[in-house]
Amino acid sequence: MPEGPSILIMKESLQYFVGKTVTEASGNAQFDKDPLIDQILLDIRTFGKQTYLIFRKHAIRIHLLMFGSYSTDEQTKPDKSLRLSLHFQSESMYFYTCSVKLVDSEFLSSIDWEADVMSDQWNPEKAEQKLKAKPGMMVCDALMNQDIFSGVGNIIKNEVLFRIGVQPESLVGKLPAKKRKDLIAEARNYSFDFLEWKKEFVLKKHWLVHTKTICPKCGLKLIKKQTGLGKRRSFYCEKDQKLYS
Repeated sequence: MPEGPSILIMKESLQYFVGKTVTEASGNAQFDKDPLIDQILLDIRTFGKQTYLIFRKHAIRIHLLMFGSYSTDEQTKPDKSLRLSLHFQSESMYFYTCSVKLVDSEFLSSIDWEADVMSDQWNPEKAEQKLKAKPGMMVCDALMNQDIFSGVGNIIKNEVLFRIGVQPESLVGKLPAKKRKDLIAEARNYSFDFLEWKKEFVLKKHWLVHTKTICPKCGLKLIKKQTGLGKRRSFYCEKDQKLYS
């Protein structure tokens, strides 16, 4: 599933369409596309792993899920995979194998934009309050909780926990105050590192533990385990990452 930094890259590639008028809309997403015709794309906003194409009365919410993708100018996948295509005067955008929903523009005001780790509106103090309210939650689940760290996915989770020296099954309420603040700060810091490396096509070269077998610090074998309520893959070092329980 694409994480927040990858969604920002998608937004940048679609920014060219802002200010242009939709001339045709199609695809197998289950909503009436006629209201989009002759509408101007006013803005594109991201919230974690979600993208919003904003029009005057409506917004299109796109979530790429596990295997979604997009293209511009030409359709690169078969019609059965095409959830939505928007055609403008001389350009088009296409979204495949993803969740596409039409929402009223008022819906945008209900989003907690301060929860997006890559947003200028990111609020670390609010994130800390949310963490304190869930002392029994494992940190691996906390980092993947989109209400707290919108945009964080499994790669960011594993790398952040290695950076701060915390095992994924540690409990939020057992973390020392400094470790809790480190968790919040590095969730944002690593996300921007991810964005830079992704743009340079070197992201995997910078992974320290994700999908790795040997700890880069001590040389011991890393633990690979499904952790938390989500049973997502965690890679961690028992020596260099402390369990707070």
